[in-house]
Amino acid sequence: MSIVRKLVYPVAAFALILLVNVLAVAHVGAAGFTMGMSEGANSAKGVDQATELFGQSGTFRTITNVLLFLIGAVSVIMLIIGGLRYVVSGGDSTAVQNAKNTILYAIVGVIVAILAYAAVSFIISSFSGSTGAAAGTNV
Repeated sequence: MSIVRKLVYPVAAFALILLVNVLAVAHVGAAGFTMGMSEGANSAKGVDQATELFGQSGTFRTITNVLLFLIGAVSVIMLIIGGLRYVVSGGDSTAVQNAKNTILYAIVGVIVAILAYAAVSFIISSFSGSTGAAAGTNV
């Protein structure tokens, strides 16, 4: 008897869930909801949200600008910390080397961030159909 319970109860529960879902879909279709997926997404969009992913005011451009600003701010802070460590090293060769490494890594970070921004701008401009990195300028 326990084997029957182990097999029948899960199958019956699955069939019940399936039946409820089928009836719910039939009820929604009978209620006259004919909106497609894009209409539903547009109705869920907020007032000030961007309508496009690419382009000058797109979501990817906004995310890229915010991340570039954060990376620039962190790099400037690390340059200041490296400079302070260099000044207060007191002639200790390992402290001087650590300070130089901090400054070097901050500069490399800025260069990598600028190159990443250029790559993302190129990809965004190729998807959006605009020309160049300055996609919103009038030439």
